[in-house]
Amino acid sequence: MASCRLHFSLRCPSQTPCLSSRNPSSPPLLNLIPSSSNPQKVSYSGTRRRRLLTVKAHMTTQEKAVTGDRMLVFVPPHPLIKHWVSVLRNEQTPCPIFKNAMAELGRLLIYEASRDWLPTVTGEIQSPMGVASVEFIDPREPVAVVPILRAGLALMEHASSVLPATKTYHLGMARDEETLLPTVYLNKLPAKFPEGSRVFLFDPMLATGGTIVAAVDLLKEHGLANKQIKVISAVAAPPALQKLSEKFPGLHVYTGIIDPTVNDKGFIIPGLGDAGDRSFGT
Repeated sequence: MASCRLHFSLRCPSQTPCLSSRNPSSPPLLNLIPSSSNPQKVSYSGTRRRRLLTVKAHMTTQEKAVTGDRMLVFVPPHPLIKHWVSVLRNEQTPCPIFKNAMAELGRLLIYEASRDWLPTVTGEIQSPMGVASVEFIDPREPVAVVPILRAGLALMEHASSVLPATKTYHLGMARDEETLLPTVYLNKLPAKFPEGSRVFLFDPMLATGGTIVAAVDLLKEHGLANKQIKVISAVAAPPALQKLSEKFPGLHVYTGIIDPTVNDKGFIIPGLGDAGDRSFGT
């Protein structure tokens, strides 16, 4: 089995307690970074009723200093995330329930990953009972989801129910079981992503890192910067996280859990098996 020391930062959202090593005698592999919020605002005027709207661009002050040279990995410590990861791990979980569990896990990770990342517009509307201050996701700011086929389809299934306005671009990649290297068989990415795009990239299993690194490379070739991409996975392992950290400083990864090793066939241990086969039954 293969394992490696990690040199990226682990953060737990919402100022919740971060994960610690189960083995108190083992050396820490992850640097823990506290978060602090510092929202910035840019205002512009609307044309009707000259209403002032505000676009909020949230960022973390310490993130500004860290993400320039370090990748951040988020493992949200939510009990529902732990529940769905446990359902996925169980070898007795039948295909329909497995696929639903993957979709539910994806929904929760999308929610966490979109926190303080989506620009909003504020204003006033008339409710049945009076005038109310409101805040909406800014529909002018492009948000895209990119599932890596085929397992990524299950993980991003509920994206449209979480994110108000998105476009979906499919990316088909297959891993050679001998060399463990990926090949692209479908590329539906735009020639160039619009300026300011925010993209969620879905790959359930970050094992050896070959597929996810190739996918991020493709996104960058189509006009994205590291900070415009958030990777969402069900399970991650050190080899993949190490490769991402070394090649894409400033990238953010959201995962349900980090497992310790990858075997010589490129499967995460203990992992959850082949996510694509178990999601679609083939």
